[in-house]
Amino acid sequence: MLICSAYDFYPKPIKLTWMRDDKEMTADVTSTEELADGDWYYQIHSNLEYFPKPGEKISCVLEHASSNKAMIYDLGAAGVVLGVIMAAGGLIYYKRRHKANAISAGSQDSRHSEHLQALSGTEEL
Repeated sequence: MLICSAYDFYPKPIKLTWMRDDKEMTADVTSTEELADGDWYYQIHSNLEYFPKPGEKISCVLEHASSNKAMIYDLGAAGVVLGVIMAAGGLIYYKRRHKANAISAGSQDSRHSEHLQALSGTEEL
């Protein structure tokens, strides 16, 4: 999934468009409404569920009154690949960390039960 966001803009009206090889994409696009930041500025987010093919040019185009011309942000295949690698790395880290915490919690439970057994053994004496 590709994400394009605009932050801290005023006035509210803004146009955010996804382009593939200079042609507008409308399928698989979801966008938020302009969201108020609480300080008279706005933000907007758009997601594109698409994985570019080699050689394709994917762009996020922002049009706003604060600029005389459209702002074009090209998302090349290298950026997408880097994003996928970062996401995979984060998932692996999370899984390993979660597994380590589960093992640690299991060993604490066994130590706790051994301690309780020792206490109950001394009470019987």
